[in-house]
Amino acid sequence: MLLGAIADDLTGATDLALMLVRGGMRTIQVIGVPVPGDARELSEYDAVVVALKSRTSPVDEAISQTLASADVLREAGAHQLFFKYCSTFDSTDKGNIGPVSEALLDFLKVPLTLACPAFPANGRSVYQGYLFVGDKLLNESSMRNHPLTPMHDASLVRVLQRQSDGDVGLIPYSTVEAGPAAIRTALESAAKKGLRQVIVDAISERHLVDIGHAADGMPLITGGSGIAMGLPANFIRSGQLIPAEVSATLDAPEGRPVILAGSCSEATRGQIANALEAGIPALEIDADKIIEGKQTATELCDWAVAQDAKGPCLIYSSADPRIVAEIQERHGVEKAGAAVEKIMAETAKLLVLKGFTRFLVAGGETSGAVVNGLGVPALEIGPEIDPGVPWTRSIGSRKLALALKSGNFGAPDFFIKAWGMLT
Repeated sequence: MLLGAIADDLTGATDLALMLVRGGMRTIQVIGVPVPGDARELSEYDAVVVALKSRTSPVDEAISQTLASADVLREAGAHQLFFKYCSTFDSTDKGNIGPVSEALLDFLKVPLTLACPAFPANGRSVYQGYLFVGDKLLNESSMRNHPLTPMHDASLVRVLQRQSDGDVGLIPYSTVEAGPAAIRTALESAAKKGLRQVIVDAISERHLVDIGHAADGMPLITGGSGIAMGLPANFIRSGQLIPAEVSATLDAPEGRPVILAGSCSEATRGQIANALEAGIPALEIDADKIIEGKQTATELCDWAVAQDAKGPCLIYSSADPRIVAEIQERHGVEKAGAAVEKIMAETAKLLVLKGFTRFLVAGGETSGAVVNGLGVPALEIGPEIDPGVPWTRSIGSRKLALALKSGNFGAPDFFIKAWGMLT
């Protein structure tokens, strides 16, 4: 194995795995902390991406799971570790990005790592240390209303410093624009100054490729999937990697399709509106009714089974932020979110028994709940639907096609066009 990655949520792991596959790396995505006995099997791949559900976990739990995963990846031979988090730097002032990054630095006994969540293809750019979503500062974007990790500060240096014990610095646009050699010099200078982490600006794909080039040989990299764009080329240049071909379609198992949307993001709500306008049969679930026992997984499954089997149907709980806030006020943030995740997972399990094998799932927390509910141990990465979102195929006894979409990703017609890539 050349690259071992640990992602703090499921859709982020899939996003990263896709980027590595595009670069020619034979990649597998593992769900949950791998066990030491898996090391030999994992070593057969060029890259392994471990998908955790640690973004909003207690800090100690996030660190423990990450280090356990890192230990197995190193045992399997990983030359380089990558800690992957969201391109919108989703976190709180307590973590988990800073604490996990510092724990990995201590684990590897190295002084410095870089941090770059930029993903220009999806409108995420970092300039002078400030994160932009499209043309808006992070704290002025829809992320300010995120139900679990609302982001109220666009300065990544400030955000990361509040989470970290060691000092945080910045490699600015002017240095990144100068290319890989200048970036590497800046990294060496930061280490000499005793910095532990440096935010790196990036506003274009060329910047991401150059950052990846400059990170050649660094034991630890952290960031969004974007900076993985330049990593496979490092291994190709060194003669360690012969790039594999990328398929444009996925050979999916026969069965019925369904869309399960639990994200409240602006992008997902737009995709739902687009699907409704296109005439896709849809059923909205109500968190109040779920908590009160008035809406059940059996009812949702029965509704889906009754729809036209020729195309997908949609089950969604992606309410307006104002409505979400009211529900959270009545029931609490954790209880409301857990109720939706649980019913989506239970519905997915029932749908599989009724012949559904093709699942498009929107939302990181929802995707994690559904995949865990279905007992999927690992995923094979297929073709890209939209930037950061591929089709995948389950590895194991249960054969499923799964598109696991971060709430913020995908074009407005994502729910419609995705199905044309399955054969």
